[in-house]
Amino acid sequence: MRIGVITFPGTLDDVDAARAVRYAGAEAVALWHADRDLKGVDAVVVPGGFSYGDYLRAGAIASIAPIMTEVVAAAGRAMPVLGICNGFQILCEAGLLPGALVRNAGLHFVCRDQRLRLETSSTSWTGDLTAGQEILVPIKNAEGRYVADAATLAELEDAGRVVFRYVGGNPNGAMNDIAGISSADGRVVGLMPHPEHAIDTLTGPSTDGLGLFTSVLRAAAAA
Repeated sequence: MRIGVITFPGTLDDVDAARAVRYAGAEAVALWHADRDLKGVDAVVVPGGFSYGDYLRAGAIASIAPIMTEVVAAAGRAMPVLGICNGFQILCEAGLLPGALVRNAGLHFVCRDQRLRLETSSTSWTGDLTAGQEILVPIKNAEGRYVADAATLAELEDAGRVVFRYVGGNPNGAMNDIAGISSADGRVVGLMPHPEHAIDTLTGPSTDGLGLFTSVLRAAAAA
């Protein structure tokens, strides 16, 4: 399986995301923000960082980059897409996921290891995990507070589209303790914490994040 990893100006975690893809057993394919070619990949990771310096709003400029036009179209054809941190912000700005990510409560940058509870394994990126399972992964953001109107929150909760929830303390004031959500078909997932930093105990607090990357391989094989 070939998984594309996008690089924007200001992206920080593309190398880590590509490493996670390789650890899972897939081929990591570099995708450039200014291109309109997905190079025949089977899935896409939109990694973390500060794309375009977070000018206007975090992810706003990146969401209209040429490569994202192709990602949006591919997602419409059921291609799995994972947005991590700034990638989650980009997916919301691009309209692939509802709601928005705004400044953290208290207006502080948060950087720590964070426990998450998996709420659903019924997505392309969580099939190797178990609903109710807790994982430990790093989080690092200044604009990670998930917000949405009441109707959107109700829809996400009722449809089982909240994928991850913060446990052991909400680090940024996100509504309903939401750390990650999915599209209606479960193929597009966005989360603020960084699973790509939790794939090897030498460099992370656990290996819990690797399950997201192996999950998409299994989902593709079953498709």
